[in-house]
Amino acid sequence: MVDRHGGGVEPAPRRRGQGVLEAQVLGVLRGAGEPVPVAWVQERLGGGLAYTTVITILTRLHAKGAVSRERVGRSFVWTAVADEAGLAALRMRKVLDAESDRQAVLTSFVTALSPNDERLLRELLADVPEEGAEGPEEGEG
Repeated sequence: MVDRHGGGVEPAPRRRGQGVLEAQVLGVLRGAGEPVPVAWVQERLGGGLAYTTVITILTRLHAKGAVSRERVGRSFVWTAVADEAGLAALRMRKVLDAESDRQAVLTSFVTALSPNDERLLRELLADVPEEGAEGPEEGEG
């Protein structure tokens, strides 16, 4: 688009990606300290986001298990149940769940890690109790 002074072209405003918006919404919710309505979240996000955009992001986060909602009157109030790291982990899990060969995906993931990340992952896995070591498995009673 040409600017008003007849000069060059103004760049179009950059759109935030879905992941960026999700992280921002989670950050706002985590700072709330109590369940809040959509309008409250929209106001704190700034940037002229449409109310419907904020609802869409909250609904997607709810579907991912990153936020909870509770009906109050005719609308919902929202609460964060995950942080940004939790949201990233949910995304990773979704990708893994969509693949038929989990072993191949995990193998590719681990072999692509930096040495520091691989060491960290090994340390984290060493701290996790083995499945079934602490009690009955799911479905047993």
